[in-house]
Amino acid sequence: MTNESSSSRPRVAVVGVGHLGKHHMRLLGDIDCDLVGVADPSEEARKFAADTHGLQTFADYRELDGKVDAVSVVVPTKMHREVGCYFLERGVDVLVEKPIARSVADGQALVDAAAANGRILAVGHVERFNPALRGIREIGKAARYIESHRLAPFSFRSTDIGVVLDLMIHDLDLVLALVQSPIKSVEAFGGAVFTPAEDMASAIIKFENGAVAHLTANRVALKPLRKMRVFSKEGYVSLDFQASTGMVVRKAPGWDFEQLDMESLDKAQMGDLWKFVFDGLLQVENLQLDSGNPLREELAEFVACVGSRSAPTVTGADGVAAVAAAERVLAVISENRWE
Repeated sequence: MTNESSSSRPRVAVVGVGHLGKHHMRLLGDIDCDLVGVADPSEEARKFAADTHGLQTFADYRELDGKVDAVSVVVPTKMHREVGCYFLERGVDVLVEKPIARSVADGQALVDAAAANGRILAVGHVERFNPALRGIREIGKAARYIESHRLAPFSFRSTDIGVVLDLMIHDLDLVLALVQSPIKSVEAFGGAVFTPAEDMASAIIKFENGAVAHLTANRVALKPLRKMRVFSKEGYVSLDFQASTGMVVRKAPGWDFEQLDMESLDKAQMGDLWKFVFDGLLQVENLQLDSGNPLREELAEFVACVGSRSAPTVTGADGVAAVAAAERVLAVISENRWE
């Protein structure tokens, strides 16, 4: 079990300081907590943490027992259950990077461990903290069609999982949070290009409430792309997560297309037809968003939840739901496996 901290600031450590873990380490150093150390089996990673941040380092994460109140777990996905449960069972709060685990069973084991020990379990679905989500909230649960494209160049990272659990999981989580309806059916296709697992995938997901999501993920693209469009009866939102920009198009107050007498409109007198439609009949709002730092917001919220004992934005149950959706996509992909 952890020892009580002598300060009101929680003692936090980062487990795994690879590419993403280094960002966790850097950002936690500027958040209201005591960053007490990092754990990583790599001597090079430990030396980097010690030299650049002056942190105490450990080769084995178990050496953190009794020294921390919370940990950020940024190890390979296959180790999430082992490392996360170790700390949860010892009374330590855990933020685990997405996906919560490689399977629903492993993810549920983390959720159960958190519940049994009264611990906070947050999942690092960082897109929930992206400023562009303000645009999605404008349409809200009325969304009826969602399309997303998430492409990335091959990075040689996260090769222990395929593109569905690596990249598409972001959009699966966002869509589930937005639609809030059970999945009715899944159509999917994908295949391996550079790795044994699937490197590209496309899925059409239909929900019980009638909403449909079409998601595409690709980790062998030439250029990165992260875009989403959300349509409802009230209008639509177009978002660029990478640039943190977007556009919201809504019907103007009093909109009634059926009452509009198209025959009597003198188009010659209307001047700029685009201006007539988009200034008169529709409202267009360009979202000029501060790019911010979604990962910092995620980490700061986790630290705040540790202090207040409040639920995080992305709970363990949310993480399991996203993996369950991913498993359904992967099951359909496996039926159409490339030879």
